[in-house]
Amino acid sequence: MIYTANPNAQFNSYKKKIEKSISKVLNSKKYILGNEVKNLEKEFSQYIGTKFAIGVANGTDALELALKALNIGMGDEVITVAHTAVATVSAIKSVGADPVIVDINPDTYTIDYNQIKKNINKKTKAIIPVHIYGQSVEIDKIQKICKQNNIFLIEDVSQAHGAKFKKKKLGSFGDIACFSCYPTKNLGAIGDAGLITTNSNKYYTKIKMLREYGWTDRYISSINGRNSRLDEIQASILRIKLKNLDKDNLRRIKIAKFYNKNLDKNKYSLPLILKNNFHVFHLFVIKTNNRNKLLKYLQSNGVFAGIHYPKPIHLQKAYYKRIKTSSNLKNTEFVCKKILSLPIYPELTILDQKKIVSLLNKF
Repeated sequence: MIYTANPNAQFNSYKKKIEKSISKVLNSKKYILGNEVKNLEKEFSQYIGTKFAIGVANGTDALELALKALNIGMGDEVITVAHTAVATVSAIKSVGADPVIVDINPDTYTIDYNQIKKNINKKTKAIIPVHIYGQSVEIDKIQKICKQNNIFLIEDVSQAHGAKFKKKKLGSFGDIACFSCYPTKNLGAIGDAGLITTNSNKYYTKIKMLREYGWTDRYISSINGRNSRLDEIQASILRIKLKNLDKDNLRRIKIAKFYNKNLDKNKYSLPLILKNNFHVFHLFVIKTNNRNKLLKYLQSNGVFAGIHYPKPIHLQKAYYKRIKTSSNLKNTEFVCKKILSLPIYPELTILDQKKIVSLLNKF
């Protein structure tokens, strides 16, 4: 069986180091917010190129805590997209703010920055652009819009660990940036985990308080916080994987190049890489007019491709007619019927790559 992602294969790649790190934590007698978390935060901020990083329980919490740190809540609006993991929108709703959904570029699947300006009003407090599938949104243009309108920029980098725009790492452009470290991500834990980056001492201090009950001193809450701590075991695992992230991303890029070179371009629309982008291929997403038949065909031959995402958030039961959308989301609604995520992860063998290409070209 060949799966879209295979976190177990990555565990086996670093098995001895991971088992050693877990044992070290277990014997340290310090299981919450100890040296592993502190060292990961230091190493991750250095890697991204920001002054600060904060470890949290998961990527959804990262977004929610970022919004709270910026005092975004009831009556405020946050512009984002519906072609993303539901966490992006659920985090906005969780703080009491209103998501405003705009359309995407049908070729890159990222937010259409031309639609952003049309949806800014007095209630708009932030934009959350999603660096989807492993490459950057047009972040320089969105930065400019934010500065011109005095609104916050929160990067959702959950699918783009290590990606760059103009040689600068994603996660270093916004007021705050949020990362999921779910097991399938380019930087994935063995369980839930998340990271936040910022250059602001003010936001760093507040987020650290928010992730642990609003404490300044133990058991003394200065603000209303919650429990969103990254545990020591997951931090120790992420430290090992962070050291190997660039190498693993290059393996993903090599697989993407193999697909790009060998897939029949008359049958499939292949990923578009924007100028100035260093794409790290969290996912390799193609478009096809026969997606559902192709999916079944691949499955019958032991290849389990994915769909990211089969239904835009604004059309899902929990959010349908309950969130504000711009008048036309035609691209968002079109691509969800055509896209297919091919298997891509650092440990995917060349034999498996050849099998996938052969099946696709025969179909």
